[in-house]
Amino acid sequence: MTQTGSAADGQTPANPTNTANATPTAAAPLTRRAARQAPATTSTVRKVTPVRDAPLPGGRRAAQAALAAEKTKASATARKRRFLAPVVLTVACGMFGTVAVAPAFAATQQTGSAAATAQREVRATQAQEFSVSDAVALAGTNRDGYGATSQATLDQEAAQKAAADAAAEAAKQAAATQAARAATAKQYSSYSGPSAEQIAATSANTPFSLPAVVATAKQYIGTPYVFGGADPSGFDCSGYVMYVYAQYGISLAHSVPLQDAAGTTIPESQAQPGDIVVFNDGSHDGFYMGNGMIMDAPKPGGKVSIRPIWTSSYHIVRFGI
Repeated sequence: MTQTGSAADGQTPANPTNTANATPTAAAPLTRRAARQAPATTSTVRKVTPVRDAPLPGGRRAAQAALAAEKTKASATARKRRFLAPVVLTVACGMFGTVAVAPAFAATQQTGSAAATAQREVRATQAQEFSVSDAVALAGTNRDGYGATSQATLDQEAAQKAAADAAAEAAKQAAATQAARAATAKQYSSYSGPSAEQIAATSANTPFSLPAVVATAKQYIGTPYVFGGADPSGFDCSGYVMYVYAQYGISLAHSVPLQDAAGTTIPESQAQPGDIVVFNDGSHDGFYMGNGMIMDAPKPGGKVSIRPIWTSSYHIVRFGI
């Protein structure tokens, strides 16, 4: 069999453009010398960069901006989560409180109702007690023949007793004063006629009038003042009044307070000459002469005379009515 082709025809021509795509399966590594000797072959080989190592569009600044945006978004998400956490907790507490308040409010209402009921019962009890007290107050206090005395009655009785004691003490002092005056008058008196008591006993039928009293009293103007005097030889204030009124059958004590108690107090607007002016402190008396004047036995060294009343602290007493 004749072979028409040469040895070179039987070999596959080398394709320099496909050497880069060929997969080196069992090729031995090139030495430095071999690499230097084959520059054409290595220059035709183009290095392929993996897609994952390709730079981002826009360069490094765009990549940094995208990274910053991612971080900002993550930070905002974190802040949102931190903000929502207390809000969710607050809402949960509010819901729990709403659920728990109803039973507590119901319990409070029950407690308040119980307290209100207790207060109403106390008021009702007090009202019953008050009603019972009223019934007791309105009921009769007499029992088994004995009667209760009110406080007002007791106070009135106490006041009456005090007044009676005061009157008794005043009478006792007046009697002592009268006795002292009589003893003094006996020492200095030259009068030998009847006493005022004897004249009053024998003059019961003598007609009485205030003008007649004034006329009799004026007969003794100029009589000297004598302490304890009760006759024309000398008068003191109450002895003068006693002696004049005795001549009309009116017997009076030798004492200003007792003469005041024996008469009837009248308004000054109704006073007439012949009535008696009595000082409020019981220290002096005399015959009222009208127009603010008095006829009296004044004081030691003085004489019976008519003079103005020197004080407003007095009242008018009338005898013979």
